[in-house]
Amino acid sequence: MLLEVKNITKSFGELKALDDVSINVEKGEIRGLIGMNGSGKTTLFNVISGLYKCDSGHVYLNGERIDDLRPNDIAMRGIGRTFQIPKLFRRMSVLENMFVPCYAKGEYVDKTEIMIKAKGLLEFVGLHHLGGEHAANLSGGQQKLLEFVRALMLDPALVLMDESFAGVHVLVREKILKSIESMNERGTTFVVISHDFRSIFGLCGRVTVLASGKVISEGSPQDVRNDHKVVEAYLGK
Repeated sequence: MLLEVKNITKSFGELKALDDVSINVEKGEIRGLIGMNGSGKTTLFNVISGLYKCDSGHVYLNGERIDDLRPNDIAMRGIGRTFQIPKLFRRMSVLENMFVPCYAKGEYVDKTEIMIKAKGLLEFVGLHHLGGEHAANLSGGQQKLLEFVRALMLDPALVLMDESFAGVHVLVREKILKSIESMNERGTTFVVISHDFRSIFGLCGRVTVLASGKVISEGSPQDVRNDHKVVEAYLGK
């Protein structure tokens, strides 16, 4: 098992954002994570990536416990992350943004090697011609593409993607979808949060559904679509 989330609970004051959540993700999966706003999806990503410390429970990557590590240490162990609102260094160029993860390792960096890698990834998503442009000048969709490929600079085993299809042009969405599928064929595992059910159900082999901080359903897209608990969570009784 690549990722094991075991009995995670996280509260903010009296609000229990995650309530005994357990999820297992196998290597090579593209897993969907859906739920209404406030269901706990992004909080779960924040716990897995180390931005939040859980109140109870544990997270394991390749059998190693990681919930007690700092975010940068978790990233170095193989988890990449994107955000609903891209977190880029806006006054830095596109290429400089790509270099940041490698320099953050605190080790010797082969500048020629990372330049070749960065340019290759930018070409992969069609941003190679914008290498010298400030990140602040990119469109919303281009910023999401940049954050995605920046997350790939450390060759993560697992990428957590938070609403990468939201608010982008249909052509950008298709480019992101194809990029995920291409990287998955090369061995990268993904967990994808999205309200775009058409994309999620077409992309993912399995889908996990959260409601009020609890897992209420998990299975194939067809199983999830037909689960009465999911229908009630979205449409009410």
